[in-house]
Amino acid sequence: METTTNTTDATSPAPAVAAERHLHRLARDLNLRPTQVAATVTLLDGGATVPFIARYRKEATGTLDEVAVEAIREGLERLRELDKRREAIRASLEERGLLGEELRAKIDGAETLGALEDIYLPYRPKRRTRATIAREKGLEPLADLLFAQGIIDPAAEAAAFIAAEKGVMTAAEALAGARDILAERFSEDQAARARMRDLYARSGVLRSRVTAGKEEDGAKYRDYFEWQEPAVSAPSHRILAIRRGEKEGFLTLRIIAPEEEALGLLCGLFVRGEGAAAQQVRLAAEDGFKRLLSLAMETESRLVLKERADREAIRVFAANLRELLLAPPLGGKSMLAIDPGFRTGCKVVCLDRQGKLLDTGVVYPNFDTPRAKDEAAAKIRGWCERFAVEAIAIGNGTAGRETEAFVRGLDLPAAVPVVMVNESGASIYSASEIAREEFPDQDLTVRGAVSIGRRLMDPLAELVKIDPKSIGVGQYQHDVEQSALKQSLDAVVTSCVNQVGVELNTASARLLSFVSGLGPSLARSIVAFRDTHGPFAARADLLTVPRLGPKAFEQAAGFLRIRAGANPLDASAVHPESYPVVERMAGDLGCAVADLLRDDGLRKSIAPARYVDERVGLPTLTDILAELERPGRDPRERFEVFSFTDGVDKIEDLVVGMKLPGLVTNVTAFGAFVDVGVHQDGLVHVSQLANRFVKDPAQVVKVQQRVQVTVLAVDLPRRRISLSMR
Repeated sequence: METTTNTTDATSPAPAVAAERHLHRLARDLNLRPTQVAATVTLLDGGATVPFIARYRKEATGTLDEVAVEAIREGLERLRELDKRREAIRASLEERGLLGEELRAKIDGAETLGALEDIYLPYRPKRRTRATIAREKGLEPLADLLFAQGIIDPAAEAAAFIAAEKGVMTAAEALAGARDILAERFSEDQAARARMRDLYARSGVLRSRVTAGKEEDGAKYRDYFEWQEPAVSAPSHRILAIRRGEKEGFLTLRIIAPEEEALGLLCGLFVRGEGAAAQQVRLAAEDGFKRLLSLAMETESRLVLKERADREAIRVFAANLRELLLAPPLGGKSMLAIDPGFRTGCKVVCLDRQGKLLDTGVVYPNFDTPRAKDEAAAKIRGWCERFAVEAIAIGNGTAGRETEAFVRGLDLPAAVPVVMVNESGASIYSASEIAREEFPDQDLTVRGAVSIGRRLMDPLAELVKIDPKSIGVGQYQHDVEQSALKQSLDAVVTSCVNQVGVELNTASARLLSFVSGLGPSLARSIVAFRDTHGPFAARADLLTVPRLGPKAFEQAAGFLRIRAGANPLDASAVHPESYPVVERMAGDLGCAVADLLRDDGLRKSIAPARYVDERVGLPTLTDILAELERPGRDPRERFEVFSFTDGVDKIEDLVVGMKLPGLVTNVTAFGAFVDVGVHQDGLVHVSQLANRFVKDPAQVVKVQQRVQVTVLAVDLPRRRISLSMR
């Protein structure tokens, strides 16, 4: 162990030095230029959001996209957390007079939390161990003598440490205590832990076994009753499944390393020669591994595997959520929406083109009586005529396919599409505070039907009202670290909202809360101001909203849209700070800004390089010209009506070999789940996704993608469907 001196007058690295170190570390790890990282960090520290930086500060960052900016943000957060831990360790050591210059240098140079904790481990206050008891008995000099591994007789040397008053009755007891000291010393050695950590990472084996007597109760984990595989290649879903089985008491999980190699590694570090003292050191090294270091490394490895599995599961969830949120919108249509049901009937709502509730009712098309069906048909036709319905949305839950078949049989105008809508999470929304605020006088079923209709109009605007974990596109989402999951999903929602843009005069407070620079409080203030003073006439009017200052305006304005406003640029993604540039372009051409939006010839005559200055560069000018070409364009794909196969409404209708259209509802590491219209999604295993090897299902399919599948197998008792896309 390092000899230390008290150096309380020494100083830790200055903040500027630490910041510079972070910049170079992030640039190296992310393969970016230090100037890009420095500019991004400055913007982040100044309160800029990731979407704003990626969209409106391209000159500063060197055109970094959202992924890169988010990576810098996350990396910076990790490094600053590491610095906090570093400072706490320094303070602890300094308080106890243990912080020597050599130790300080090691602490300051540690690049990972694991390395930092390894350095601190020998100095960490700990409860009494076998080694501390041996030290209390005065056996540390004997341990040092053995570790020197000179030509000695260990038993004879140990005899000098026999002391009945200290509880050392024999030479064998003295040697055992000395070995305890060495075992702990070896297990806390920084180099030994680093090499052992590498061994577990390379050669560790994940092994699960069924808990004795739990074979029947834990039958759903049968695949893992006798399972073992290299930990380094264990997939996320399997790690999380086994951990869940362990948590529920059905499985035991171990991560073990090859013992012979591990012991050889330790002995190679600490044992010199074959003498009697060296044999005592060898025994201490073996004990140190089996009793201390192996358990510590297993605990670490479990955490590493869990973190890796969490990252992958969260990545999959985030990717699925992005595809779902960016699903094509039908757009503003006069809508009839149906929340289907059998016994309780179908709740029907009528919405105008802005999603405002106009009327509600209940029909019973699934009652087996002519009268009920006739009444349902008459009511639906009446609503369609009265409200000039342009589209019909039907939830895909219980009785969904039956209700769809009924509506399609009403001979409504062909121009009125009938669309099945995924209603996952609609019940969560119905009971939420947001729904109660929107519809305080309506019951849960009405709110659910409204949500179904609005989802068809604009999936993004409606789905942001629901906790993403309730939407049904995750993989073991309840098993991963919840704060990391929430942070990732919130980032996806924010990214999607700002990518699409938000209609300032119609958006809900919930949708506005995800706009760059706003948040829930300012979003509510905007809606309250809008309700009191009427629609905003210009983006600049936002500055009259209470508590919405210049900084929030800068961050938010470019992502907000005002259609048919006095300034046509307010309907575009051109930021107000760039309006003068566009006005100069129009002035140079002797036309109005509106003319630039209408006339492609005028736009093509603009030479962007003429407008480059110290604030606006070519990346921004390129974005401006693209936006003038299609102002306020929606980046989402165009909506197309999808229909399931008629007559295939329930799992019993499926036949092996049947070919069906389907919609991908979830993508996981092991395949994709597909809705074929039978109220039970089928699984396309990764091996059945394509006529080639597929490593990552997300490279082949995405949520909401339309696919053609073949039924491979139907397990009615377990309600499982196997499908193929090959």
